[in-house]
Amino acid sequence: MIGVFDSGLGGLSVLAAIATALPRADLLYLADSAHVPYGDKPDSFITSRVLAIGQHLADQGCTLLVVACNTATTAAIQALRDHLPGVPVVGVEPGVKPAAQASLSRHIAVLVTESTARSQRLAQLIERHAAGTRVDIVPCPGWATHVETLQADTPEFLKEIAAKIDPLVSSGVDQLVLGCTHYAFLAPLIAPRLQAQAELVDVAAAVARQVARLGGAHADGQGQLILLATASPERLRAALPALGLHALAARSSPAQLATL
Repeated sequence: MIGVFDSGLGGLSVLAAIATALPRADLLYLADSAHVPYGDKPDSFITSRVLAIGQHLADQGCTLLVVACNTATTAAIQALRDHLPGVPVVGVEPGVKPAAQASLSRHIAVLVTESTARSQRLAQLIERHAAGTRVDIVPCPGWATHVETLQADTPEFLKEIAAKIDPLVSSGVDQLVLGCTHYAFLAPLIAPRLQAQAELVDVAAAVARQVARLGGAHADGQGQLILLATASPERLRAALPALGLHALAARSSPAQLATL
């Protein structure tokens, strides 16, 4: 079984890509909805949650883990690998490398949570893969919460998106990296602001390919999907059709409460 987790709904974008790539895999998704969002919390707290969730998923029989959260990956993926040395762990990092490679203007931007914006891991990612490219790091406080509450299309939030995106496009950004898995669900709202001058960069498909490469026995199952949440599990399953994830809704059983 493959375990996938996030602070809330954002990792469902990665889960959907994995389910498409590995239709026979048994999947377990855990939303730490009791503590969402992670982006405004200290690294020590995030690490404690990641270790607890990783252990819980391993105890449930997951033999491969996917940290489907950019913030959790930057803060705690190495700690999780050290904690569970026998379990392969795949993380999610902002697509700085493909964005820098594709940029013609040599100017890209990365939309991130506050935690990811200040992380050393993101700084190293930029240094390693975007030398010679201007990289604007753009914290987006509260954006994940708009996804969590399924209230992303309000006039006020659309104005906030425009205030973030329009200056980036005007300054010559031609690759816009979605540096939080929640932001994948905001792509339909962001894309119209790009005026065909910039492209969105999401890594869900790349993560799914990595999981498929590691697949093997991990991906040989009955195609089941188990949903767990640390609070309001009924909201997790109800969010699937609301986010356009009808295939996951059809594949899943009723969500369950996970106490950890």
